[in-house]
Amino acid sequence: QVQLVESGGGLVQAGGSLRLSCAASGSGFRLNAMGWYRQAPGKQRELVAAITSGGSTNYGDSVKGRFTISRDNAKNTVYLQMNSLKPEDTAVYYCNVKYQRMFYSESDYWGQGTQVTVSS
Repeated sequence: QVQLVESGGGLVQAGGSLRLSCAASGSGFRLNAMGWYRQAPGKQRELVAAITSGGSTNYGDSVKGRFTISRDNAKNTVYLQMNSLKPEDTAVYYCNVKYQRMFYSESDYWGQGTQVTVSS
């Protein structure tokens, strides 16, 4: 079974930066796409960024040019570098990974979420 450990959230002033990490642990699986989603109070959950196993990336419109997603396949870890943070970036950020075990279809696993708060 895949387990995810998220870290890096916290409180930062507008214009500042944070770096989120999500490490997947376990055995007998292959990680496919990995990504970050966020949910702000009163808002629906939205895609922040995603990255395929080959390194292709996709970003939500509101974070393009400010956030960068990357992955370290040797460590089974995905990162989200967040620069020029705005108060509207305040949300709970969730890591999501797609993985596959031998003879099984692809499955999803979600992290517990980490709070990011950006003050004015």
